[in-house]
Amino acid sequence: MKPQNFFVLLFFLSVSITAQNYNWVKFDSLLISGIDQIYNLKFSQAEETFSIVENEYPNHPAGKFFKAMITWWKILVDLDNESYDDKFFDQLDEVIKMCDRMIDKNPKNVDALFYKGGALGFRGRLRAIRESWFKAALDGKDALPLVFKAYELNPNNIDLQLGFGIYNYYAEVIPEKYPVVKPFMVFFPKGDKAKGLRQLENVAFNGRYAKIESRYFLMTIYFQYEEDMSSAKKYAELLVKQFPDNPVFEKYYGTIFVKNNNYTSAGKIFRDILNKCRKNYTGYNQRFEREALYYIGMYFKLSNRADSAAFYFQRCVDISKKIDKDEESGFQINATLYLAMAYDQLGMRDKAVKFYKDVLAMKERGDSHTQAETYLKTPYK
Repeated sequence: MKPQNFFVLLFFLSVSITAQNYNWVKFDSLLISGIDQIYNLKFSQAEETFSIVENEYPNHPAGKFFKAMITWWKILVDLDNESYDDKFFDQLDEVIKMCDRMIDKNPKNVDALFYKGGALGFRGRLRAIRESWFKAALDGKDALPLVFKAYELNPNNIDLQLGFGIYNYYAEVIPEKYPVVKPFMVFFPKGDKAKGLRQLENVAFNGRYAKIESRYFLMTIYFQYEEDMSSAKKYAELLVKQFPDNPVFEKYYGTIFVKNNNYTSAGKIFRDILNKCRKNYTGYNQRFEREALYYIGMYFKLSNRADSAAFYFQRCVDISKKIDKDEESGFQINATLYLAMAYDQLGMRDKAVKFYKDVLAMKERGDSHTQAETYLKTPYK
C-alpha cells in the first residue's frame, strides 16, 4: 500500500437505503450485481447495470458513484496511464454536486453523506497517486467528518466500519512508514492499528456492499505492512475464488507464494496470468505480462532449467524496455542479471558478458553491480 491510500480516507462506502421511494430489493440486487461486475472487470456490463440504477433511481447518487468506480478500476490496473484521470474527476464532481443538493435539502441524508465522503476519498486517493499531496490532504480533511456524521445517524451499518477501519489502521502506520505524510497529520485524529484491523475483519465477513473492498485492503495490509503471508493468503484466496479474472487480485495471490518461496505454486498462477494476457483479457496488460514472465523465469532458474529461464527472462527484458520510460525498473535490472547468469550456465559466455555489462550500465539495485562485476571475472555456475 502506497502512502496515497491513506488519503482514500478511506471509503468504499456502503449504501444505506432509506425506505421511502425505493424498491429496496431491486435496488439492492442491481448494486450487488454491478459491484461484482466491476471487480470482475466486466466494465460494459457494469455500465449497463448502473445506467439502469441511474434511470430508475435518478434521485440517488449510487448510479453515478459506481460508474465512477468503473473508471477507477480502469485506472487501477494501469496507474501509469493518465488518460482516464479527467473523466474520473468529472464523474466524482457530479457525485459531490448531487450530494450537496441533497444535503442542502436534508442535512441528515445518510446516503448523500456516504457518497459525498466516498467521492472525496477517491478523488483524494488519485490526487495522491499523482503526487498532488496538498489537494489530497484537503479531500481527506473534508471527507472524514462526513463519515463520523453518517455513523452517528446510522451506527448499525457494518459496512460503514470499512472507512473507520482503514482510517484507524493507516493513521497509525503510514506516518511512520512514509514521513512525507506526517505534516498532514495535523488535519486528522489519532489512529489505532489493532482496532482498525478488527473493524476491517468485521466488514470482510459481515458486511454487505463493502465486503470485497475490505478483503482487498486486508490482503494488502497483511502482505505489505504486517508481513503475515498466511493472513494475506486467506484473503487473496477469497478474492481470487470470487473474481478469478481480476489481475490485481491474481497478481497479489501469486506474489504471496513468491514471498513464501513457493515458486511452484507461484509459477502456476503466473502462467495463468500470462495466458490471460495473451488472450487479451480485460486489465491483463503489459505490466502484468512482464511480472508473469519474470516470476515464471524465476521458477525455472530455481529449478536449474537455464534454457527455459533464459527464454522468459529475455522476454521480460524485452517488454520492460517498452514499458520503462524514465529509468529501468527492478524487473528489467534483475531479469537482465539473471539472463546473463542463465547464459553462463548454458556455456554462452559472450552473451552472458554482454548482459552483465548491460546491468552495469543500469542504476544499482541491491547488489546488482557487485554480482555483475563478480561474474564478469568468474562465470556464474
